[in-house]
Amino acid sequence: MGVIEDIYADVEADVSLEKFRDAVEAKVEQMGGLADEETAAMLIAHELRDEEVSGIADIEPGMEEVKFLAKVTGIGELRSFERDDEEEGRVINVEAADESGSVRLAFWDEQAAAIDEEGIDPGTVLRVKGRPKEGYNGLEVSVSQAEEDPDAEIDVTIQDTYRIEDLSLGLSDVDLRGKVLATDSIRTFERDDGSEGRVANLTLGDETGRVRVTLWDERTEAAERLSPGESVEVVDGYVRERDGSLELHVGNRGAIEGIEEEIEYVPRTTPIEELEIDDVADVGGVVRSADPKRTFERDDGSEGQVRNVRVQDETGDIRVALWGEKADIDLGPGDAVQFADVEIQDGWQDDIEASAGWRSTVTVTESTPRPATEESDSADLSSFGGSQDGGSSSDTDSDSEAGSGSDSTDRSTAESSDGSERSSGGDGPDGDAGETIEFTGTVVQPGNPAKLDDGETTMTVLTETDLSLGEEVTARGTVREGRLDAEEVR
Repeated sequence: MGVIEDIYADVEADVSLEKFRDAVEAKVEQMGGLADEETAAMLIAHELRDEEVSGIADIEPGMEEVKFLAKVTGIGELRSFERDDEEEGRVINVEAADESGSVRLAFWDEQAAAIDEEGIDPGTVLRVKGRPKEGYNGLEVSVSQAEEDPDAEIDVTIQDTYRIEDLSLGLSDVDLRGKVLATDSIRTFERDDGSEGRVANLTLGDETGRVRVTLWDERTEAAERLSPGESVEVVDGYVRERDGSLELHVGNRGAIEGIEEEIEYVPRTTPIEELEIDDVADVGGVVRSADPKRTFERDDGSEGQVRNVRVQDETGDIRVALWGEKADIDLGPGDAVQFADVEIQDGWQDDIEASAGWRSTVTVTESTPRPATEESDSADLSSFGGSQDGGSSSDTDSDSEAGSGSDSTDRSTAESSDGSERSSGGDGPDGDAGETIEFTGTVVQPGNPAKLDDGETTMTVLTETDLSLGEEVTARGTVREGRLDAEEVR
């Protein structure tokens, strides 16, 4: 063989020897005689080798053309569209991955039709050649050539069902099981073509984490049909990114349905004593007090609402401002609750406070029974001015207007269900000072003294018994100076 044939044999290129010779001749002519055929052949070989990337992670939008191996992880449906010249086009998107990352492969027209007719199985390893670009869901390669390579091995696991921690940008055909943590209302919008669209959100959790799920059009009904605490399965979802976080989307191709299997969700919270201003954190604990919902007028004239609750864990307590629809969540003393993705801000009276806005999730993990009461009249918080949902409840000069003033466990009086005032730490519900009584309530403050709350009254209890936050107990003893000196706690 000649020198050109030797260099060509080392390249293992996808081009024919004839085309390789033509490229060498063109290179010699281009360089004006500054390179002989051997040098030109080596330059062409170098250019061909540059197309071969070592992994998907090395592919970047704007590269002229790349060649790589990838394992098929998901196959989309054949879609038709009309081109500018009114000809019909066809495309199938295929998800593929290697050990370094994942990519969407776009197969067009005849290639798409062939895949639709003959099929392609997840797990197939393809040798791909194409042009990379930045697609709607991330990196995408428009495929010019692809063929199966049965001898190649890529260590990528094909999953039938994903866990939340397995999700990554660009995945499609995602089946995932989780527990509903929260749901939002359905919202409508107008598309560019004038048609009306619908969108709703819910939050799912499993043992590995949680994810925000976006439901589109016909699938939005699940936001009204499903309730927090239910276990569900998402079928044929796809992963997108919003504000730096991954979301699982469910369109008309997908579905979300309840399942009998109980999915466990394990909250991971930051101890309250470790929270710092500007953190976005998960906070959990037991509700110590809950203020009435307040309404206010924004700068644009629209009405907003906020409700403040105080939550305590084993390390401390913090006020949490619930904005918008979250202010309607039924929370009361003794409820165990988790707040996910709350913003930690500089409070008005406290060192810090937490703000639960549109990105946050509120999950009541254990509810304490309490008597039905009429909701207090909402106060007008026009002094909030420009406060928006998700902002700080401390943007006011009046503590009472902010709805964040007093902690009900520290107040001298509490309002009973019939509207009368009673002493929250005084004679107790059934007797005079010095009389022996029993008081049953939820532990909203452990230690000695401890505090119990029965939904109407907060009682301070002197006891050496080791109590746990959120535990329901009955204390029996004598009331002295507004405190129950417990002889027995059970």
